Amino acid sequence: MQDTKKFIENLSGAGKSIGVLTSGGDAQGMNAAVRAVVRMGIYVGAKVFFIHEGYQGMVDGGDNIKEASWESVSSMLQVGGTVIGSARCKDFRTHEGRLRAALNLVQRGITNLCVIGGDGSLTGANLFREEWSGLLDELVQSGQISEEAAQTHSALHIVGMVGSIDNDFCGTDMTIGTDSALHRIIEVVDAIMTTAQSHQRTFVLEVMGRHCGYLALVSALACGADWVLIPEMPPKDGWEEQMCHKLSENRADKKRLNIIIVAEGAIDQNNKPITTELIKDLVVRCLGFDTRVTILGHVQRGGTPSAFDRILASRMGVEAVLALLEASPGTPACVVSLCGNQAVRLPLMECVQMTQEVQKAMDEKRFEEAVKLRGRSFENNLNTYKLLSHRKMNAELPRSSFNVAVLNVGAPAAGMNAAVRSAVRVGITEGHTVFAVSDGFEGFSKGQIKEFKWGDVGGWTGQGGSLLGTKRTLPAKHIDKIAEQMRIHNINALLVIGGFEAFESLLQLVDARSRYEEFCVPMCMLPATISNNVSGTDLSIGADTSLNAIVETCDRIKQSASGTKRRVFIIETMGGYCGYLATVGGLASGADAAYIYEEPFDIRDLQSNVEHLTEKMKTSIQRGLVLRNENSSENYTTDFIYQLYSEEGKGVFDCRKNVLGHMQQGGAPSPFDRNFGTKIAAKAMQWISKKLKEFYREGRVFANTEDSACLLGMRRRALVFQPVIQLKDETDFVHRIPKEQWWLRLRPLMKILAKYKTSYDVSDSGQLEHIVRLRAKDNSAI
Repeated sequence: MQDTKKFIENLSGAGKSIGVLTSGGDAQGMNAAVRAVVRMGIYVGAKVFFIHEGYQGMVDGGDNIKEASWESVSSMLQVGGTVIGSARCKDFRTHEGRLRAALNLVQRGITNLCVIGGDGSLTGANLFREEWSGLLDELVQSGQISEEAAQTHSALHIVGMVGSIDNDFCGTDMTIGTDSALHRIIEVVDAIMTTAQSHQRTFVLEVMGRHCGYLALVSALACGADWVLIPEMPPKDGWEEQMCHKLSENRADKKRLNIIIVAEGAIDQNNKPITTELIKDLVVRCLGFDTRVTILGHVQRGGTPSAFDRILASRMGVEAVLALLEASPGTPACVVSLCGNQAVRLPLMECVQMTQEVQKAMDEKRFEEAVKLRGRSFENNLNTYKLLSHRKMNAELPRSSFNVAVLNVGAPAAGMNAAVRSAVRVGITEGHTVFAVSDGFEGFSKGQIKEFKWGDVGGWTGQGGSLLGTKRTLPAKHIDKIAEQMRIHNINALLVIGGFEAFESLLQLVDARSRYEEFCVPMCMLPATISNNVSGTDLSIGADTSLNAIVETCDRIKQSASGTKRRVFIIETMGGYCGYLATVGGLASGADAAYIYEEPFDIRDLQSNVEHLTEKMKTSIQRGLVLRNENSSENYTTDFIYQLYSEEGKGVFDCRKNVLGHMQQGGAPSPFDRNFGTKIAAKAMQWISKKLKEFYREGRVFANTEDSACLLGMRRRALVFQPVIQLKDETDFVHRIPKEQWWLRLRPLMKILAKYKTSYDVSDSGQLEHIVRLRAKDNSAI
């Protein structure tokens, strides 16, 4: 296998110069991308130049184009916006402007450009690339550059990264900045909800997004808004009445507040804008509700980037440098992006053309097509929203005679409540009777089982922890009593939401099927644990919220050292034996090292880390950050490492230690966890409905096959149902972790960005693919 693999050591950037610029509207996470490009570029031996103020700086030249050093991108990771500046540039749109830009680049030997911006910026870059040889000919003719210089710089390579809070670029699931913008929106909505509840008010919120409804749609999903208006799905005629009917119905159901989210580009069927004021007047006129308008504006662009955006931008920045190193003169300009959890490279112009087609489809009122062109992620969000938003009257509901039970198992994880809410409501919409079980399998054995109605889960999405209550107790202990309760309540299917204990529980129930017919029913597990240590899934509900808590704390801790200088912090994270939080938290907070169980370390490694930090203290970056997973080593404890560093660093740096503890488990769920929980629970409930029909024979449900007890997880690019029996072999039960973990591939990235020489297998890095057009109904996407 060795010979087919590609390693970073074999890729050299020697003699190459890379220019990095941010252009168009700013987005949180752009700095993380710039930092990754600079450090990865320097790491492979290339020179990297900052091009300040976007294309304007490229046209003006002079001090706007400066060589970057390793230290010059220190402390950038946690800063919002773009440190190197961005501007909308009229000059670059002219031929003369591009000619001046070409001259400035050739004079500095730059023939590789990394452009971080929206579709306009990337289109401009592609035009520049197409004109490049013509521009060089003109410069030779006017005597501004020599024939030789034109030969040396004959090809311009361009790689784009999409930095835009709107998430309006086709071909990528998430653009840099989108997740952070959702954080800002959800923070505001959570705050507004408390005041709206006090006064029984209706709030109309306008969110950004230009002609794309992504931010409005996902924030509506994440906060359980009563109504959402987006450009891709103009409301049908008569929507005003429908909306008012829904608002008054919710009030009658003891809901003290209403939230309506409007995308700034919202339109009706006739392409007429729908404004917040129009909606406010409508609600006041028809219902007489006390209604307020809040326009979020540029708040959404501001603030610190979320953990997701830092990791996305760091991964994309490294991928962009690899793409530039591998580019040949014939390689088309490409965009590096994320598809599911996988880095991909796509031809830039294919993405731009498809993005423009969306607008064209909307202008021509082909809205369904516009939604499909937006991509699978957008379409799935929309379908989930439709499923959850319209409460049908009892008369309209399909009636099944099935009873489905939902329960939480294991430690609490933020996002569990969003999953329960979604499961209950989709279950009711599918016609089932949904029972909620308190306190996991322990509560199950005691008969703490209650039917849940639509209104019982109102307002659950934004709540942290587990409102149903959760316990680590496994079912084997009370198997008789649980079987009895299954019989008493005639439970026909189980949805278990939890971590490693939930996985073990499902295995025990499957094992008990031969002795108890009661367990011969469809069962589905949703992974929800901050440790992200369950086999069969790349991500778990709750891990993103936990990462944000870790990153926020690391930011504060790093800041506390800015006055003292020469200080190293040792921070202990949770996760059991799973090093996910320490590794990914380390990548997102710019750590120098992260000690984990999966990558054994000894005293020599600790010694080399101390030496590395001693070297670092000689530069202008006079602080260090080291993360340690709680179970990474039995003997090299956090105290031991702290004492070793304190002793070895005497006279060079001093040490502080911090155990983060249960703050990693608490807090309001992040937008990602709310959305992920909501979507996978809806999908699981639809799977349960399908299985119930499949296994219904002669008046009863009997399911005894492997594929009737599944875990729904995210694998690379898709959501997949996997029989728990088959996942048994992939699991290390002693240490409660999967035998293979995808995020271990991110560890070399963290080391490279912290200036360690390391081996990095890049054979997995994105090959150039083509954008997939309107696919057949593919709902395996996230």
